[in-house]
Amino acid sequence: MFEFAFVLIAAAAVLAWKGIRIVPQGEEWVVERLGKFNSVITPGLHVINPIFSKVTYKVTTKDIILDVPEQDVITKDNAVILANAVAFIKVTNIERSVYGIEDFREAMRNMVQTNLRSIIGGMELNEALTSRERIKSELKNAIADEAADWGLTVKSVEIQDIKPSANMQHAMEQQASAERERVAVVTRAEGDKQSLILNAEARLEAARKDAEAQKVAAEASAESIRLIAEAVRENDTSATFLLGDRYIQTLQKMSNSSNSKIVVMPGDVVSAVKALIGGSK
Repeated sequence: MFEFAFVLIAAAAVLAWKGIRIVPQGEEWVVERLGKFNSVITPGLHVINPIFSKVTYKVTTKDIILDVPEQDVITKDNAVILANAVAFIKVTNIERSVYGIEDFREAMRNMVQTNLRSIIGGMELNEALTSRERIKSELKNAIADEAADWGLTVKSVEIQDIKPSANMQHAMEQQASAERERVAVVTRAEGDKQSLILNAEARLEAARKDAEAQKVAAEASAESIRLIAEAVRENDTSATFLLGDRYIQTLQKMSNSSNSKIVVMPGDVVSAVKALIGGSK
C-alpha cells in the first residue's frame, strides 16, 4: 500500500513538473488542448495539463525587422531600377498570427516586394528616384490592412535603397554627357553669334563715324572755297598772292626731297620770261 502511494505521488510530481512553463519576457506561447487552440500564456510562471495540453507556438512580442531583398523593378517609362526595403512589424494578435497564415514573416516579405514593384511600376524613372517618402507612405498603406488580418501591425516601412541598374546608370551617364556637350555647343554658338553681331555693329558705327568725318571735311572744304571765291570777286590780287604762296611752299617741299635730279619749272615758261623781259624794260 505504501509503495503504491509513493508511485502515485512520484507520478503526480513528474506530471506537475512537466506541466510547469516559464515564459520569458518578450514572448507569448500558444497552448493547444487535444490539438485545438486553448489559450495564450504570457511571460511568467504557468502550469498546464501535461497530458492533454502542450505548447505548440512560441511567438515574440518584440518589434520584428523584416529585411526585403533587393529586386529589379521596371518603371512606367521602361527603366530598370533596383529597390529594397525593410519593414518593422509587431505581432498584436497571437492567435491570428499563428493560425491565420502559415509563415507571417515570409508572407509579409513577399507582400512588401509585390507592392513595392506595383508602386514603383506606376512611376517614371525620375519620379521614382526622387519620391522615396511617397513610396514609403503608399507601401505602408498598401500592406497595413492585410497585415491586420494576420494579427500584425506595420509600425514602419523604410526604403533602404533605390537606384538605377548598372546598364541604366551607364545610359544615364551617356545621356548626361550628351546633354552637357549640347549645352556647350549651344553656348559656343551663342558666343560666336554675339561676337559677329558686336563686330558688325562696330563696323557699322565706324562707317557711320567715317561718313560723318568726310561730311564735315567736305563742308569745311566747301566753306573754304566759298570764302576764297568771295575774296577773288572782291580783289583778284589776293587770289594771285594765295596761289603764289602755295606754289612757293610746294617748291620748297620738293627741293628738300632726296631726289635732287628733279627740276621744277613754271608751267607757262614763255609768259614768265616775257613778263621778266617786259619788267626789265
